[in-house]
Amino acid sequence: MSGLRRLFLVFICAAGCSSAAEHAEQKAPASASATASADRTIAVSEGQVDPALPTTVRALYVNRWASQSKKRMAKLIAAADQTEINALVIDMKDEFGLNFKSGNADFAKNAGTASVAHVAPLLDSLKAHKILPIARIVVFKDSVTARVHPEWTIRKKDGSIWRDKKGIAWVNPYHHELWEYNIGVAEELVKMGFGEVQFDYIRFPEPYPSLPPQVFPDANNVSKPDALAGYLKEAKTRLNKLGVRSTADIFGLVTTVGGPLEVGQYWEKISPNVDVVLPMVYPSHYPHGDLGVANPNAEPYKIILTAISRARDRDKKIGMTQVEHVRPWLQAFTLGKPAYGAEQLEAQKKAVYDAGYDGWVMWNPGSIYDVFMPGLEKTLVSRKKTN
Repeated sequence: MSGLRRLFLVFICAAGCSSAAEHAEQKAPASASATASADRTIAVSEGQVDPALPTTVRALYVNRWASQSKKRMAKLIAAADQTEINALVIDMKDEFGLNFKSGNADFAKNAGTASVAHVAPLLDSLKAHKILPIARIVVFKDSVTARVHPEWTIRKKDGSIWRDKKGIAWVNPYHHELWEYNIGVAEELVKMGFGEVQFDYIRFPEPYPSLPPQVFPDANNVSKPDALAGYLKEAKTRLNKLGVRSTADIFGLVTTVGGPLEVGQYWEKISPNVDVVLPMVYPSHYPHGDLGVANPNAEPYKIILTAISRARDRDKKIGMTQVEHVRPWLQAFTLGKPAYGAEQLEAQKKAVYDAGYDGWVMWNPGSIYDVFMPGLEKTLVSRKKTN
């Protein structure tokens, strides 16, 4: 695929993914819990992921506002109690800073405008209901850290801070003090009781031609894919020592594009350096005609089956044969026609199973899943094809 074509696809996906994240802002004014404890400091054994963690994860995304609401959390926990859902992905650090009160004075400087006031009781509740708590951490799109640490930002040629189309400064993925900060936040959350860490925005900002060129201090001729791989390798090494999984969200297009995207995501570099890869294979984010489908949003089964089957094939070629190494994000929102509901969810789930995996995560930016509930099974049963 040509660089121009690849860039075009990245721009489409990036625009869709960003709009979903912004929509979340507008919407707001089985036995994982053996890992949850008030002070988790010792792993089961050095470098080994806790075997008490569920291998198959079927989760719901919980934004920072929902996680602060007792009423909404009670509803989400009840949904897990009554269905196959066994995990919740909770925003603990997003584009607008930390969403919890850090015990580290340096980390606390990066606090956002809202936070989960009582993390320990929340985790205790999830433990009681046998729900795996997963901490979502946004890494390189971090406007608060960019403000607190301007020396960690991407620059323009004149040395000033580079900003994206919305005027937001991004931090520099090559900067190792930034790595230390984000991995340190992850370690703190694990010690609070989270059983898995999910890194998001593991990428560089889009290099729009209309914006000034991006300059990366500390790059030292390291490629973008290698920089992201280096960060993920370090994070995985350290989090595995605490007995938890280290995972990463990536664009869905990464599974089917042969080389690296301009934002640095490249399957063969990311996959070996995480315990689980979570491609965002939302059908609405694929261009018309992509993967041989005229209207991808209207054909969720075809899109996800192709995307996840390609991911599995690529993993096999590089020797990644771990069970449930791929866990896709499923579309639990409507963007265009048709409107998404239980029928579309069931089609997406079947595609995952037919591609050979059992786990998935549902994304709704407002963390509202009522219309999709009829598409969930009552209990977690393996459905994946094993051939």
